[in-house]
Parts: sequence; structure tokens; C-alpha cells
Amino acid sequence: MTAPADRQAPDAAPTARPRAPLWQRALPWLITIACFGYLYSRVDAQAARQGQTAAAFLLAVFSRVSWGKWLALMVPYSALFFLIDSVVVWRVVNWFNTRIRYVDILPIRGSTYILSIINEQVGKGAMALYLNRRDGVPGWQVGSSMLFIMFCEFLYLLSWALIGVLVGWDDFPPVFHSIPWIALGVALFCVVWIAYFRGAIAPSSTLRDRQILHAFRQAAPWQYGVIILLRSPALLSAVVVYTLALHLFGVEVGYLEMLGYLPVIFFGAATPGPMRSVAILMWVTLFPGHAAEMTAFGLVQHNFFIFFNAAIGLLFLRRANRDVLGRR
Repeated sequence: MTAPADRQAPDAAPTARPRAPLWQRALPWLITIACFGYLYSRVDAQAARQGQTAAAFLLAVFSRVSWGKWLALMVPYSALFFLIDSVVVWRVVNWFNTRIRYVDILPIRGSTYILSIINEQVGKGAMALYLNRRDGVPGWQVGSSMLFIMFCEFLYLLSWALIGVLVGWDDFPPVFHSIPWIALGVALFCVVWIAYFRGAIAPSSTLRDRQILHAFRQAAPWQYGVIILLRSPALLSAVVVYTLALHLFGVEVGYLEMLGYLPVIFFGAATPGPMRSVAILMWVTLFPGHAAEMTAFGLVQHNFFIFFNAAIGLLFLRRANRDVLGRR
């Protein structure tokens, strides 16, 4: 598909935003402190029942893990995720922004993983800047494509959470039984959302004409489904990898249970904050009888993933800098 005709001039990049207020910058750190405070209290309580300190109990958990087997799971999974993630970005950019080869997307997506250490959405913002500098794509339009990807990520996680809960209904805590109702509400919202951007609702509205909504204005309903399908192998492989990895930490869980749990936990991992603290907290909440094991598991799973992806990004950083600085 060729790039849409309503592209702006190449220099139409987003203007710099004022610095966020102090409370907004401090909020992720406050969330992290609160999460780790709660985690410590749970681990300490479990350790006390065994007559140990929290630190000694956690070290014992780490010592029992076969780290060679764990790395054999995590390294291929992280590499596979990078390739699938890049396919999604490549497909969306080619639909809504400009023609670009898949091999040229790899340096873009890889290098932005470095910024994703702070927050995944910061990395997506960096992709918008990258494509604006490299290919002259209007910044707001690329930002719109990143919003489209984020929107589809939410739909794909919710879709698989729904499947997991419906298949293994009796194995999930009662709070998960609300997921079908949430999915129904989101489905109705999507019908209205797509109808609005196709002009079937409020045809005189000018909101849809803004450049930050460019991708939604161009997107056909089937393109949402394609992105969900392209993303799905990453989640299904994560279900297998996380289930086997959790067994290495001494906690038994089935694949269907993990299919329901993992999308919800990935929602938590997208919450701004260092160390993916919300995701770690959710593991402990879902497995309350294994506070130490789940704290250790969540800590190494999520942080290895983001730091290994950042290491992949370092391999592409020189190429990314050359593309940006050489084509400005």
C-alpha cells in the first residue's frame, strides 16, 4: 500500500512539550516504592514462617534455579519477540506512513529498546522521531501509527486473556471472571470507534482530521485484526516460555492458566515505573502462597527481557545514528 496522500511537509514534527510537573515525574517512583514495600512485607512474612530472614529466603530461591536452562528459554524468546515486534512496526509504517524495508525497521525498533528501559511508550515516541529524521515522515503521523500499534496491543492482550479465561474458567480466581464483560464493553467501543473514523458517526466532526489520528482515519477494520494476528505468536510463545520458566522456580502452573494470567500481567508491565514493579506485584498477587518465588521470578523475567532487548538495540545503535544523522 502506498503512503497516504495527505502527508505533511517533512519538517512537520511534533513541537517540544513543556516539562512535566514534579508530581507526574515522581509518580512512577512512588508506585515502585509502594510495590516493593508490599513485596517485601509478603516475602518477609513467608520467610518468618520458615524461621529465616527475607534476604536469606530469596537467596535460597535463586540458588535452586537452573540458570542455564532458564537462559536457554529466555534468550531465544527475546530474539523472537524482537523479530515479531519489528514485523508489526514494519507493517503499520508501510500502511500509513512510507515504504520501508523490513531490514531497515530492525535498527529503528532495536535501538528504541534502549529507551524502553524507562518506559515502552518512550521507545515508541523515539520511533516517531527516528522516522521523521530518517525518512521525512511527518512526526505527528508516525506518532499516530505508534498509537495505532498501542491500541491494537491492548486488543490483542484482551483477546487472548478472554480465550484463556473461557477455556480454563474454573481454574481462575473470581476476579478474572469479569474479563468477558470487559471484553464485551471493549468490543462495543471498537464498533463505535471504527464507525466514527469511517465517517458513519458524526460525519461533520473535525476531530478525526487531526494528524495524531491519521492512522485511525486510514485504517480499515481488517487491519486491526491483522495486527492482532501478527502479535499473537509472541504471546503464545511467551505462554510456553513463562510456564516452563516458572517450573524452574518451583511453582507449578498449567499452560491454559498462564494464557489467562500473562496478558493481564503484561498490562501491568506497561505501567510506567522502574523495574516493572507493577508486573512483579501482580505475580505475587496471583500466586499468594509463593511470595518469594514469584518476587524472584518476576524480577528476573521482566528485567532480563528489557535489558536483553536493550542489548539487541546496542547492536543496531551505530546504524541507527548513521541513518538519522546522515539523512536529516
